[in-house]
Amino acid sequence: MEAGGHDLDPLAELGAWIEEAREKDVPQPASVALVTADADGRPSARTVTLKRLEDDALVFTTALWTRKAQEIEANPQVALLFHWPSLGRQAHVTGRAVRAGRALDEELWRERPLAHQLQAVVSRQGEAIDDLDPLRARLAHIAEVQETPPPCPENWGAIRIEPETVELWSEAADRIHERRLFEREDEGWKTTLLSP
Repeated sequence: MEAGGHDLDPLAELGAWIEEAREKDVPQPASVALVTADADGRPSARTVTLKRLEDDALVFTTALWTRKAQEIEANPQVALLFHWPSLGRQAHVTGRAVRAGRALDEELWRERPLAHQLQAVVSRQGEAIDDLDPLRARLAHIAEVQETPPPCPENWGAIRIEPETVELWSEAADRIHERRLFEREDEGWKTTLLSP
């Protein structure tokens, strides 16, 4: 692709990279660093798992009281960084995060393993606590008495990231790495080759 050219779908290529990582048994192939910033611009980062790659968005899930969810509400501009060292690849995405809607919240909740559902019910992720033992005891109790999977909590949901830029980076032995930057435009994606 020449600099300044147009390419239809960097997300399709990103999806192929994730699938290749999965096929090659790369640990946690859909793990991604999510970077948010609060209303004052202070950044924070954490690793999340990409739950779905849609035609026009990347989706992850979270409890809505967490710092990441609160920062997204205050400042929806985010960045994602995938890194597969064994494949010599990185993908960097910037875009706008938006709540996905209750139907997708519930669908993705049902896809979670039961142990993950129960953990989300007993733990207020990110809140200060004195000891882990009470949480473990509550989790063990709920796992023992729970007869059906718990319903999706009202304060848990899916976040869609609508990408504005996607950079796909491929390692080269001579360190002339390939860096392709895709920028969203009305008619699709503008592609620029960047110097390594």
